[in-house]
Amino acid sequence: MSGNLRIERVVTSGVFELDGGSWDVDNNVWLVGDDDEVVIVDAAHDEKTITEAVGGRDVVAIVCTHGHNDHVTVAPRLSEHLHAPAVLHPGDQELWEMTHPGGRFRSTEDGERIAVAGTELEVIHTPGHSPGSICLHLPEAKALFSGDTLFSGGPGATGRSFSDFPTIISSIRERLFALPEDTKVHTGHGDPTTIGAEAPHLAEWIARGH
Repeated sequence: MSGNLRIERVVTSGVFELDGGSWDVDNNVWLVGDDDEVVIVDAAHDEKTITEAVGGRDVVAIVCTHGHNDHVTVAPRLSEHLHAPAVLHPGDQELWEMTHPGGRFRSTEDGERIAVAGTELEVIHTPGHSPGSICLHLPEAKALFSGDTLFSGGPGATGRSFSDFPTIISSIRERLFALPEDTKVHTGHGDPTTIGAEAPHLAEWIARGH
């Protein structure tokens, strides 16, 4: 990695709500940048904790990997206070509206490149956990920010509304497992993994189903 480019993890806690249920969750919020500017990946639960981690740096964008409430909780407030766009794939407009009715975001799409700290994050559209789920690939750091698409041990959950198991499997097989095996996967919850550690287990996941 060039210069002072670094990846920082902030863990915030709150509640995930969908389909009438609620679950206590810990979320990974990722900061990608250097001493001067940063991209926030996901806006989970706690504005103060995230802004403290940002410090005095300029925020290029607040990129939400998908529209579930625990990943967009404070996106509009962060956007206003940090003068940076909240970014989301439009496939998750309906999920976004459940948490932020009438709230605005900037749409992203597959292949967009988000410049930060002398490098670029590439948007990879990976539907399945939700229609608008995305991952962010940072080749320079051999890093992938997978949101809730891929975890250590398998794909994200697909048992609730707006999700589909065959779709997430296709996204992982065709888009994520095409990346180098030594790519480190920074997940939306829990511990990191690598593409190489997960790829051999695809058939097991398919057999297991959602």
